[in-house]
Amino acid sequence: MRTSDATPGTGIKDQVAALKKERTIEAAVELFYDRGYENSTLDAVAERLGVTKPFIYAHFDSKSELLAEICSRGIASSLAAIDGILELKASPTQKLEFLGKRFLTAVLENQKHIAIFAREEKNLSSEDFHRISNMRRDFDSKLANLLREGMASGEFHIKDERVMALVIGGMVSWSYVWYRGDGRLPLTALADQMSKLILVLAQHSA
Repeated sequence: MRTSDATPGTGIKDQVAALKKERTIEAAVELFYDRGYENSTLDAVAERLGVTKPFIYAHFDSKSELLAEICSRGIASSLAAIDGILELKASPTQKLEFLGKRFLTAVLENQKHIAIFAREEKNLSSEDFHRISNMRRDFDSKLANLLREGMASGEFHIKDERVMALVIGGMVSWSYVWYRGDGRLPLTALADQMSKLILVLAQHSA
Protein backbone atom coordinates (compact mmCIF):
# COMPACT_ATOMS: atom_id res chain seq x y z
CA MET A 1 0.00 0.00 0.00
CA ARG A 2 1.33 3.44 -0.86
CA THR A 3 1.77 5.85 2.04
CA SER A 4 -0.62 8.30 0.41
CA ASP A 5 -3.30 5.57 0.41
CA ALA A 6 -3.13 4.99 4.17
CA THR A 7 -6.12 7.15 5.08
CA PRO A 8 -8.79 6.45 7.71
CA GLY A 9 -11.24 5.38 5.01
CA THR A 10 -8.89 2.86 3.41
CA GLY A 11 -10.27 -0.08 5.40
CA ILE A 12 -13.83 0.57 4.29
CA LYS A 13 -12.73 1.18 0.70
CA ASP A 14 -10.86 -2.11 0.68
CA GLN A 15 -13.90 -3.95 2.01
CA VAL A 16 -16.14 -2.41 -0.63
CA ALA A 17 -13.63 -3.25 -3.36
CA ALA A 18 -13.36 -6.85 -2.10
CA LEU A 19 -17.16 -7.16 -2.08
CA LYS A 20 -17.39 -5.88 -5.66
CA LYS A 21 -14.69 -8.33 -6.73
CA GLU A 22 -16.54 -11.23 -5.12
CA ARG A 23 -19.79 -10.19 -6.80
CA THR A 24 -17.99 -10.22 -10.15
CA ILE A 25 -16.55 -13.68 -9.50
CA GLU A 26 -19.92 -15.07 -8.39
CA ALA A 27 -21.64 -13.78 -11.53
CA ALA A 28 -18.89 -15.15 -13.77
CA VAL A 29 -19.01 -18.54 -12.06
CA GLU A 30 -22.71 -18.87 -12.80
CA LEU A 31 -22.27 -17.84 -16.43
CA PHE A 32 -19.17 -19.96 -17.11
CA TYR A 33 -20.80 -22.94 -15.42
CA ASP A 34 -24.13 -22.62 -17.27
CA ARG A 35 -22.94 -21.44 -20.71
CA GLY A 36 -19.26 -22.34 -20.84
CA TYR A 37 -16.34 -19.94 -20.89
CA GLU A 38 -16.22 -19.45 -24.65
CA ASN A 39 -19.96 -18.68 -24.82
CA SER A 40 -19.77 -16.07 -22.05
CA THR A 41 -18.59 -12.50 -22.39
CA LEU A 42 -17.63 -9.77 -19.96
CA ASP A 43 -20.63 -7.87 -21.30
CA ALA A 44 -22.83 -10.75 -20.12
CA VAL A 45 -21.14 -10.76 -16.71
CA ALA A 46 -21.70 -7.01 -16.42
CA GLU A 47 -25.32 -7.38 -17.52
CA ARG A 48 -25.94 -10.04 -14.88
CA LEU A 49 -24.49 -7.70 -12.25
CA GLY A 50 -26.42 -4.71 -13.57
CA VAL A 51 -23.23 -2.72 -14.11
CA THR A 52 -21.00 -1.60 -16.96
CA LYS A 53 -17.73 -3.26 -17.99
CA PRO A 54 -15.53 -0.66 -16.22
CA PHE A 55 -16.90 -2.13 -12.96
CA ILE A 56 -15.28 -5.45 -13.92
CA TYR A 57 -12.08 -3.90 -15.29
CA ALA A 58 -11.52 -2.30 -11.90
CA HIS A 59 -10.71 -5.80 -10.63
CA PHE A 60 -9.83 -7.93 -13.67
CA ASP A 61 -7.92 -6.94 -16.80
CA SER A 62 -9.50 -9.61 -18.98
CA LYS A 63 -11.89 -12.52 -19.15
CA SER A 64 -8.95 -14.92 -19.01
CA GLU A 65 -7.74 -13.35 -15.76
CA LEU A 66 -11.22 -13.83 -14.33
CA LEU A 67 -11.18 -17.48 -15.43
CA ALA A 68 -7.81 -18.00 -13.73
CA GLU A 69 -9.14 -16.58 -10.47
CA ILE A 70 -12.14 -18.91 -10.61
CA CYS A 71 -10.04 -21.97 -11.46
CA SER A 72 -7.58 -21.36 -8.63
CA ARG A 73 -10.26 -21.03 -5.93
CA GLY A 74 -10.77 -24.75 -5.28
CA ILE A 75 -7.10 -25.67 -4.92
CA ALA A 76 -6.35 -22.50 -2.96
CA SER A 77 -9.05 -23.46 -0.47
CA SER A 78 -7.69 -27.02 -0.24
CA LEU A 79 -4.16 -25.70 0.34
CA ALA A 80 -5.43 -23.43 3.09
CA ALA A 81 -7.12 -26.45 4.68
CA ILE A 82 -4.01 -28.62 4.71
CA ASP A 83 -1.77 -25.75 5.84
CA GLY A 84 -4.05 -25.20 8.82
CA ILE A 85 -4.07 -28.90 9.66
CA LEU A 86 -0.30 -29.25 9.49
CA GLU A 87 0.08 -26.49 12.08
CA LEU A 88 -1.90 -28.46 14.66
CA LYS A 89 -0.18 -30.19 17.55
CA ALA A 90 -1.77 -33.55 16.86
CA SER A 91 -0.88 -37.05 15.76
CA PRO A 92 -0.73 -37.93 12.05
CA THR A 93 -3.96 -39.90 12.48
CA GLN A 94 -5.75 -36.92 14.00
CA LYS A 95 -4.38 -34.59 11.34
CA LEU A 96 -5.51 -36.88 8.52
CA GLU A 97 -8.95 -37.23 10.08
CA PHE A 98 -9.34 -33.47 10.32
CA LEU A 99 -7.97 -33.03 6.81
CA GLY A 100 -10.47 -35.48 5.32
CA LYS A 101 -13.32 -33.33 6.60
CA ARG A 102 -11.83 -29.96 5.71
CA PHE A 103 -10.57 -31.10 2.30
CA LEU A 104 -13.96 -32.41 1.23
CA THR A 105 -15.65 -29.27 2.54
CA ALA A 106 -13.19 -27.08 0.61
CA VAL A 107 -13.89 -29.00 -2.60
CA LEU A 108 -17.67 -28.94 -2.29
CA GLU A 109 -17.85 -25.32 -1.20
CA ASN A 110 -16.08 -24.59 -4.51
CA GLN A 111 -17.93 -27.22 -6.53
CA LYS A 112 -18.72 -25.04 -9.53
CA HIS A 113 -15.24 -23.50 -9.54
CA ILE A 114 -13.69 -26.97 -9.79
CA ALA A 115 -16.14 -28.03 -12.49
CA ILE A 116 -15.20 -24.94 -14.50
CA PHE A 117 -11.51 -25.73 -14.10
CA ALA A 118 -12.04 -29.31 -15.28
CA ARG A 119 -13.89 -28.10 -18.37
CA GLU A 120 -12.01 -24.92 -19.18
CA GLU A 121 -8.36 -25.50 -18.25
CA LYS A 122 -7.60 -25.51 -21.98
CA ASN A 123 -8.58 -21.84 -22.04
CA LEU A 124 -6.15 -20.82 -19.30
CA SER A 125 -3.00 -19.00 -20.27
CA SER A 126 0.14 -21.13 -20.06
CA GLU A 127 1.33 -19.08 -17.09
CA ASP A 128 -1.93 -19.51 -15.16
CA PHE A 129 -2.14 -23.22 -15.99
CA HIS A 130 1.37 -23.83 -14.65
CA ARG A 131 0.71 -21.71 -11.55
CA ILE A 132 -2.41 -23.70 -10.68
CA SER A 133 -0.70 -26.99 -11.51
CA ASN A 134 2.10 -26.07 -9.11
CA MET A 135 -0.49 -25.37 -6.40
CA ARG A 136 -1.93 -28.84 -6.95
CA ARG A 137 1.53 -30.42 -6.74
CA ASP A 138 2.18 -28.48 -3.55
CA PHE A 139 -0.97 -29.95 -2.00
CA ASP A 140 -0.03 -33.48 -3.09
CA SER A 141 3.46 -33.06 -1.66
CA LYS A 142 2.17 -31.83 1.70
CA LEU A 143 -0.31 -34.70 1.90
CA ALA A 144 2.43 -37.21 1.03
CA ASN A 145 4.61 -35.74 3.79
CA LEU A 146 1.78 -36.17 6.30
CA LEU A 147 1.31 -39.78 5.22
CA ARG A 148 5.06 -40.37 5.49
CA GLU A 149 4.98 -38.98 9.02
CA GLY A 150 2.25 -41.46 9.91
CA MET A 151 4.22 -44.31 8.34
CA ALA A 152 7.26 -43.41 10.44
CA SER A 153 5.19 -43.41 13.64
CA GLY A 154 3.60 -46.76 12.76
CA GLU A 155 0.10 -45.26 12.49
CA PHE A 156 -0.24 -45.70 8.71
CA HIS A 157 0.50 -48.82 6.68
CA ILE A 158 1.13 -47.61 3.16
CA LYS A 159 3.43 -48.96 0.46
CA ASP A 160 3.87 -45.68 -1.42
CA GLU A 161 2.84 -42.40 0.21
CA ARG A 162 3.00 -40.44 -3.05
CA VAL A 163 0.60 -42.79 -4.79
CA MET A 164 -1.69 -42.77 -1.75
CA ALA A 165 -1.67 -38.96 -1.73
CA LEU A 166 -2.86 -38.99 -5.34
CA VAL A 167 -5.52 -41.60 -4.55
CA ILE A 168 -6.90 -39.57 -1.65
CA GLY A 169 -6.70 -36.33 -3.61
CA GLY A 170 -8.48 -37.84 -6.60
CA MET A 171 -11.17 -39.49 -4.50
CA VAL A 172 -12.04 -36.29 -2.67
CA SER A 173 -11.70 -33.97 -5.66
CA TRP A 174 -13.97 -36.17 -7.80
CA SER A 175 -16.83 -35.51 -5.36
CA TYR A 176 -17.54 -32.29 -7.26
CA VAL A 177 -19.02 -34.49 -10.01
CA TRP A 178 -21.54 -36.47 -8.00
CA TYR A 179 -22.35 -34.41 -4.92
CA ARG A 180 -25.76 -32.76 -4.77
CA GLY A 181 -26.58 -30.29 -2.04
CA ASP A 182 -30.15 -31.59 -1.80
CA GLY A 183 -29.05 -35.23 -1.65
CA ARG A 184 -29.49 -37.83 1.05
CA LEU A 185 -26.53 -36.76 3.19
CA PRO A 186 -25.74 -33.23 4.36
CA LEU A 187 -22.21 -32.03 3.78
CA THR A 188 -21.15 -32.52 7.40
CA ALA A 189 -22.26 -36.16 7.44
CA LEU A 190 -20.60 -36.83 4.09
CA ALA A 191 -17.37 -35.21 5.34
CA ASP A 192 -17.40 -37.53 8.36
CA GLN A 193 -17.82 -40.60 6.16
CA MET A 194 -15.12 -39.52 3.73
CA SER A 195 -12.72 -38.86 6.59
CA LYS A 196 -13.27 -42.38 7.98
CA LEU A 197 -12.71 -43.91 4.54
CA ILE A 198 -9.45 -42.01 4.13
CA LEU A 199 -8.25 -43.30 7.51
CA VAL A 200 -9.09 -46.87 6.52
CA LEU A 201 -7.05 -46.48 3.35
CA ALA A 202 -4.09 -45.06 5.25
CA GLN A 203 -4.17 -47.59 8.07
CA HIS A 204 -4.88 -50.81 6.19
CA SER A 205 -3.71 -50.48 2.57
CA ALA A 206 -0.29 -52.14 2.89
